[in-house]
Amino acid sequence: MSIQASNSPILAAYVARTPASAAAYERACGVFPGGVTHDSRYMLPHPLSVVRAAGARKWDADGHEYVDYVGGHGSLILGHAHPDMVARVDEQVARGTHYGASHELELRWGELIRDMVPCAELVRFTNSGTEATLMALRLARAATGRHRILRLRGHFHGWHDHVAFGVTNHFEGSPTPGVLPELAGNVVLSDPNDLPGLLATLDAHDGEIAAAILEPTGSSYGQVPLSRDFVAAMRAETARRGILLIFDEVVTGFRVARGGAQEALAITPDLATLAKIMAGGLPGGAVVGRRDVLELLDPLRAPAHGVEKIGHQGTYNANPLSAAAGIATLEILRDTDALERTHAYAARLRAGATEVLAEAGLPWAAYGSSTGLHVFTNPLGLAIDPRTFDPLSLGYADLKIPRGNPVVTRFRLAMRLNGVDLSPWPGGPASAAHGEAELDRTLEAMRQSIRLMREAGDVA
Repeated sequence: MSIQASNSPILAAYVARTPASAAAYERACGVFPGGVTHDSRYMLPHPLSVVRAAGARKWDADGHEYVDYVGGHGSLILGHAHPDMVARVDEQVARGTHYGASHELELRWGELIRDMVPCAELVRFTNSGTEATLMALRLARAATGRHRILRLRGHFHGWHDHVAFGVTNHFEGSPTPGVLPELAGNVVLSDPNDLPGLLATLDAHDGEIAAAILEPTGSSYGQVPLSRDFVAAMRAETARRGILLIFDEVVTGFRVARGGAQEALAITPDLATLAKIMAGGLPGGAVVGRRDVLELLDPLRAPAHGVEKIGHQGTYNANPLSAAAGIATLEILRDTDALERTHAYAARLRAGATEVLAEAGLPWAAYGSSTGLHVFTNPLGLAIDPRTFDPLSLGYADLKIPRGNPVVTRFRLAMRLNGVDLSPWPGGPASAAHGEAELDRTLEAMRQSIRLMREAGDVA
């Protein structure tokens, strides 16, 4: 249930401003665990109930307009309801939503992905990013005959059992509820950007590790950034030891560059997992990579590799509607300057946010890369100058602020009061639909939100 009373003026103002969202949350608590359908949407006193969206804006059930930095959890590089994508999906709806058969759209979609992503010799569609990382790990174990998986602490790869711990807690590797201890025991965790620690871990498990999986720009789209040197060292060490390197590009794919982070870093993994932008905001994912590994899904080729074919179904794999949306999105990214414009906007947003923080004398920081913004609210009270902040100087335990942190919550609520909706990091991805008006409104919302938080005693 929503909190109807609070000694926080920001919470009280938010409750007074969003009664329709509060009522929707009351109903939702009787239907959904926690009243939400995605953990990231959980927020007290209640989440927003959104009724429509277009471009870089969305509107809640109370009629309030917001500049949106949730962006469909990162899937909407072109913004909401891009007209070309909508037209393609509308056209396909009339032709059928599910053929239960192969079709031309899946072929065109797969060819686009193969041609854009450097490592993509073959493509296998899934329904989500979680399904893609699950399949990638299974392929790696089958291809190598090894059983252990190496992960980096804090990196998120979905919610299946092999990746359901060591992301926001259980950093020592113990399983979260419902995960078998025997399964967790086959996952090895290492610290990001710690090359000596990585080498020691690899040496300790020499000959046992099937795959190393990582978010190539750092956890949560670079909230805890990885240095390129560290990623390059991982590529060299995994290749030397016969370990498959998996880039989880569910977030970074087609966003950091047209070919994803692997193109921007000029580092080619053995496998990559994709979703979000790939399907234009509709459900869809994929595993792409080396032909010899993906052929373990091929009924004719798997036996030639000495491995029983890996089974893989999925009622909605390469669904025609997702394919239509994905083709429209990828063609626009391939053929226009949409990605460059998005990068330029995000750079201006980060620079502007840095100046807002510096002018306010607030020891927070705004940082990120490509299309991303992260706002570090400095819960430990470190000596920070917003203009000289270097996130690589801090570790994951400092930068990865637990969800539900009261200062982060008040900041996000204050931003909503001022017409901007941020992702929970806090921060968010920019889109090609963001422009001058959205930039001005966002920076002014930051100024006013800091003022509100100071008046409420939330920050000094």
